Amino acid sequence: MAVMTVLGSISSLLAVGRKPAKDERIAIFSDALNHASIIDGIRLIERQQEAVVFVYKHCDMSHLDFLLSSCSIKKKVVVTDSLFSMDGDFAPLPELVELRKKYGFLLVIDDAHGTLVCGDNGGGVPELLECESGIDIGVGTLSKAAGCQGGFVACSTRWKSLIQSRGRSFIFSTALPVPVVASVQAALHVSRKERWRRSLVWRHMLRSGFHVTPIRPPTVPPNSCRLRITLSASHSSDDIKRLVDALATWLSGKHAKQSFVEGHSEQSYVAASKL
Repeated sequence: MAVMTVLGSISSLLAVGRKPAKDERIAIFSDALNHASIIDGIRLIERQQEAVVFVYKHCDMSHLDFLLSSCSIKKKVVVTDSLFSMDGDFAPLPELVELRKKYGFLLVIDDAHGTLVCGDNGGGVPELLECESGIDIGVGTLSKAAGCQGGFVACSTRWKSLIQSRGRSFIFSTALPVPVVASVQAALHVSRKERWRRSLVWRHMLRSGFHVTPIRPPTVPPNSCRLRITLSASHSSDDIKRLVDALATWLSGKHAKQSFVEGHSEQSYVAASKL
């Protein structure tokens, strides 16, 4: 929210004491499945009439290209999650970087789910996809892979100065306690020295040939986290058996059967029971 409100404030700063005209505002282009914090920041600057917002179809670069080419506003910003938590897919960052060269927009990413998890050095999705130099502002969290709390903004010194002086949600937040900062530093040390932890995260189900994503609150009620397993007509009985065998390492037979009951039809449950 701090980053988005700062970007919106640029048009007000340049307007010098008056409401910016429409063509003086910032054009924000946001992926349809961006995180709620991005959406809240965008809504805030939109309500303050500091930005014109365009939502492009999820990871659809053709649609984004069309919107960018149709927009006459000079100052453009594209913002996206790098790794989408619910769908488990990556933003096409290399293609976004190419569009950035074409249109000269500011590229902002939320790498909350990629930091310390993706990339040989834990540098996140930009490192994994080899496009770090094409990212202008990176936002991340310290509450996931780092195992602490708080967040960070990685940017140039000029953007840092602006965010520190204009980012309300940053300015009016209490600084992180020293023990938390020390814990973050320790987590970074562990991330660099114990790289096997990153490969362990991508471990069992992917190695077994399945892409199974977790569903957590607030998408589902508290204490009801689950695994999302998607079946299609192209899957065979052998595929289902291998899936059950792969899950058996982590779930008891009772829990596995319950998952099938909750997530699939009676026929699916009967088929799973027979396996």
